[in-house]
Amino acid sequence: MRTKAVRIYGKKDLRLEEFELPEIKDDEILAQVISDSICMSSHKAALQGSDHKRVPDDIHINPTLIGHEFAGVILEVGKKWQHKFRKGQKFSIQPAMAQTGSLDAPGYSFRYIGGDATHIIIPNIVMEADCLLQYDGEAFFPASLSEPMSCIVGAFHASYHIPPGTYNHEMGIRRGGNMAILAGVGPMGLGAIDYALHNERKPGLLVVTDIDDSRLSRAACLFTPEHAKKEGVKLVYVNTAKVEDPVKHLRDLTGGTGYDDVFIFAPVKPVVEQGDAILGFDGCLNFFAGPTNPEFRAEFNFYNVHYAFTHLVGTSGGNTDDMRESLQLMGEGKINPAVMITHVGGLDAVVETTLNLPQIPGGKKLIYTNISMPLVSLYKLKEKGVDNRLYAELHEIVAKNDYIWSLEAEKYLLANAKPI
Repeated sequence: MRTKAVRIYGKKDLRLEEFELPEIKDDEILAQVISDSICMSSHKAALQGSDHKRVPDDIHINPTLIGHEFAGVILEVGKKWQHKFRKGQKFSIQPAMAQTGSLDAPGYSFRYIGGDATHIIIPNIVMEADCLLQYDGEAFFPASLSEPMSCIVGAFHASYHIPPGTYNHEMGIRRGGNMAILAGVGPMGLGAIDYALHNERKPGLLVVTDIDDSRLSRAACLFTPEHAKKEGVKLVYVNTAKVEDPVKHLRDLTGGTGYDDVFIFAPVKPVVEQGDAILGFDGCLNFFAGPTNPEFRAEFNFYNVHYAFTHLVGTSGGNTDDMRESLQLMGEGKINPAVMITHVGGLDAVVETTLNLPQIPGGKKLIYTNISMPLVSLYKLKEKGVDNRLYAELHEIVAKNDYIWSLEAEKYLLANAKPI
């Protein structure tokens, strides 16, 4: 079977190509990808090429497929896995296969599996690691977003606290405690707010900061303090650029005691150090944002490490259980990852979007891999729809849903967009 896919050959060398997939082996699965959301991790891999820990050294000879937040449909199942999977099943994939003891992952390390492709071969290692997950939802985009949501879920679970006088690590954010999400109104920050408000273990106070009023306003419209109050959480948004002493202001919001859990959503030295400065006793600083610079550093107050038992944790991706939790919460309607999406496009938009991702404002960029379409903001569909019926109809659909992507929008796009 022929596939069209974006492959990485080296630093900033991404190519959209068409090539033949080999026949699947008895322990492999042939699948069609439908959707993939572009992650900042793919941008980092594109910049670093084979210097990236997950990207092989020989990509200049054997290029690998990029994209790791994807969902699709199974087309053919090798004999080994026919007891568990079947033709026509929808699927999502957890790319972080930590239990294999290797950093290899779909979207970085393999020649025939990645999210930015029309068709792929899922290798045996994915099923052996229990990372091919059945998905029963009607829309595909939530399954794509279950991977970034699993990263958020995993980060919340990885935070920990130690009751005084013990050596017991109690995993998870402090229930009913003070929590801050710094630089927290980007796409992943929105997902973290959603999860903080709607999972079983919630903070009592949630403070979300940024330095962009428009992004803060959008977050406050999506997750209002009034709604948070109904969930038992006091939610406060703060533009730290407009506060004379941000550390004092943020600590004052807690009554001066500081924060039990602080999440850092931007790899910026002053943000990290601000997070350290607002920690309370036994406070946990969770460095969520992955830097592109391997020499990234920030100062940490070790006096407080010694006397106030502050501590630091970092996670890179979630595990399969985190992804299952994400899918379950979506299925129950408790979280809606569609709030992350601000742009949609086709497979031919992937190269430019991935390479320039930090310069493209907004949230998640969602790709439908079997169509040809430039990347377009959901907020600009109206102006682009003046002489384009597809955009005009999509505008009508998203506008009535507060510019949030939906099953109706996905169905219309897949039925009417130009195939690639």
